[in-house]
Amino acid sequence: MVRHQPLQYYEPQLCLSCLTGIYGCRWKRYQRSHDDTTKWECLWFLILSLTFFLTLSWFYFWWEVHNDYDEFNWFVYNRTGYWSDWSIPVLVTTAAGFTYIAFLLVLALCHITVGQQMNLHWLHKIGVTATLVATVVAIISIDQLWKEEWNILFISFQATAPFLHVGGVVAITLLAWLVAGQFARAERASFQVVLCIAYLSVVLALYLVPLTISSPCIMLKKDLGSRPAIFGHRGAPMMAPENTLMSFQKAIENKADGVQTDVSLSHDGVPFLMHDNLLRRTTNVDEKFSERASVHSSMFNWTDLEQLNAGEWFTTNDPFWTVHSLSASDSAKAANQSVCRLDDLLSLAKASNISVILNLQELPVEHPYNNNFINITLETIMNSGILQHMVVWLHDKDRQLVRQISPDFQQASESKREVSALIADGIFSLYLRYSQINVKEVREYTSRNLSTILYTVNEPWLYSVLWCAGVKSVTSDASHILKQVPSPIWLMPPDEYNLMWITSDVISFTLIVGIFILQKYRLGSIRTYNPEQIMLSAAVQRSSKDVNIMKEKLIFAGCLK
Repeated sequence: MVRHQPLQYYEPQLCLSCLTGIYGCRWKRYQRSHDDTTKWECLWFLILSLTFFLTLSWFYFWWEVHNDYDEFNWFVYNRTGYWSDWSIPVLVTTAAGFTYIAFLLVLALCHITVGQQMNLHWLHKIGVTATLVATVVAIISIDQLWKEEWNILFISFQATAPFLHVGGVVAITLLAWLVAGQFARAERASFQVVLCIAYLSVVLALYLVPLTISSPCIMLKKDLGSRPAIFGHRGAPMMAPENTLMSFQKAIENKADGVQTDVSLSHDGVPFLMHDNLLRRTTNVDEKFSERASVHSSMFNWTDLEQLNAGEWFTTNDPFWTVHSLSASDSAKAANQSVCRLDDLLSLAKASNISVILNLQELPVEHPYNNNFINITLETIMNSGILQHMVVWLHDKDRQLVRQISPDFQQASESKREVSALIADGIFSLYLRYSQINVKEVREYTSRNLSTILYTVNEPWLYSVLWCAGVKSVTSDASHILKQVPSPIWLMPPDEYNLMWITSDVISFTLIVGIFILQKYRLGSIRTYNPEQIMLSAAVQRSSKDVNIMKEKLIFAGCLK
């Protein structure tokens, strides 16, 4: 008589099935294995880890460069001739790629934790490769086309490094559970030594990172300087079309300390406000004067310029994603703005008692007033009645003439030079991009009574760092936001920071030692007995189909008696 033993019942392992299924499309029990991961799959794990750190770095960079998204869009516009907000699609794509890679890395680490063989599915391998290539191309492109923007990384670390360090310590401490598990399971002493040295080297390096951290916000509160003055960059371009009268009115309404603008000169000698050489981005010149749309803005007569609409582009393109926040009346008003004359701005500034930073644009050589541009501008300023000390003059050409006509102007330079050379030229202010100067230089200039005006500062964290550094003034597209910042986002005395650093390191090291002891106690005496692995070892040379059939028989077949 033949007796059949009932099939053995196996408890469903839903979590494990999802883990191996999502990572390697191995949803069935017989497809899983406790064998050592192959060298090829170990290589893919290294590639996945490299991709994770690259995408993390790129994501961090692109998040921090939010301060300069408008500059990036303008940069792309100058090369394509087409205006669009390219920054947000890049951010969304970067976030999606990073999330995908981080998810795969977590799954891989879970495989290691539970002792499962890693076998990344080929579709994921394509996804990882595509993400890696795209990230490398993006990094190379930025390095070639926008190299100076890398400086924002080092500036951002002045605001985030102390907290990134704590986050890194937490992460490396959590990783100790996985490392200690591998250490306890390892049968070869050489592997244990290499693993331990590698892990402890990373831990030690991370513990000592604060020795390299230098932030102006690590200081005593009594040493904090006065709040930097805020100048509206081309008015308030987040709330109205740039360089229009409405834009300057909005900046004044939001309590800006002054405004910055760009001055050009029409073909018939009228100073007007325009940043671009062409009128295409900020006016409807393509509709009004399509045959002259590619002509320099200064080659138009004022009678033509005043016919142009300088606001409709703002409500249509929504360059800062802020149009939805405007009231219906403000939105309609913004869409009907016209090109602004310099004397209109000066009259507004005089009535509001605010300072004005004037940046004169270069005129074409063939312009009829090319040699008289400065004289005409000075005459316009003097006729407006604005107090001379409320005008910040940036133009380097004919400074001696400017001093003779308007001796009380605040003379500022856009070139970073030796302090003695600046003072000799009668210049007591520097107008620079925020990434062109460091904390040490700011404090050196301040000690010699030279003030710094930095552009363009839109993010509160950047404003806070510059405040701690001792910067006197900034220009901003977001003056209404920066005015809401009552103090630096964080300010920490050196002793308090040192205490935070040492405490986090001590707690972390104590937990790591405890985790290693616990894992050694739990797993040190365990030697894995895997009948499936033993039975299949002889079949290692067989085809994968035969191996799978054998696994299935081992699991589901009964024994005949």
